[in-house]
Amino acid sequence: MTLAEAAFAATTAEAASAAFFTASQRMGATYQQTRVYRRPDRPLTSESHWAAGGVVARFAPDNWPGSTAFDYVCFECNPLLDAIRHGRTRYRFSDFAPRQERGYGDYWDALGEAQIGEALCATSYGPGRSIASLHLGFETRDLPAENVEALQLGGLMLTERLMMLAEPPANDEAVALTPRERDALSWVAQGKSDWEISVILGVSETTARWHVDNGRKKLGAVNRAQAVARMAAAGLL
Repeated sequence: MTLAEAAFAATTAEAASAAFFTASQRMGATYQQTRVYRRPDRPLTSESHWAAGGVVARFAPDNWPGSTAFDYVCFECNPLLDAIRHGRTRYRFSDFAPRQERGYGDYWDALGEAQIGEALCATSYGPGRSIASLHLGFETRDLPAENVEALQLGGLMLTERLMMLAEPPANDEAVALTPRERDALSWVAQGKSDWEISVILGVSETTARWHVDNGRKKLGAVNRAQAVARMAAAGLL
């Protein structure tokens, strides 16, 4: 609990993340990233996972984000996606990228550029596909078992706290419009009437109106104009 005490006292997700990293540095942590995001509704890939956004805080060497090594572990070789697919709440990076397997040599070399010899993850899963995660890196590979347990349990307390403090970014997966709802509202954005939309989509006018109104409700909009505005803000047009 000591690790998470300051994080629980914090009133923002950023402050909670910083407080946890300060505490974990006393146990050898050299890197930390926290995120609150929504799991993509489409197939989980490196690209869709990255596009979900939601980075709260990252404590890393200045030259790490955006580097070739950073891009490699984020886009070309990300074995941690399997942990999300299986709903794992705590694990070591090496559980999913075994060092003895030659295929992960480049992965660990890339992490080494951020001074990461091993890393721990704690993940909380919430409603609406929301996820809060902690990645905690260490320069050494050999972490005492008691430290691993304390850091992961403390990390889960942090991720639960992040769920309370941060709202996952809105995106098309979070809204989860059907293709018909999205198409219908896109035609509304172009000034088309329900009858014109029905002709374009090859459905009845009543059905076209139903798709528009259902999409509007999902977007939490009070009228069609607001629905179009929210779609534009979310990059759906």
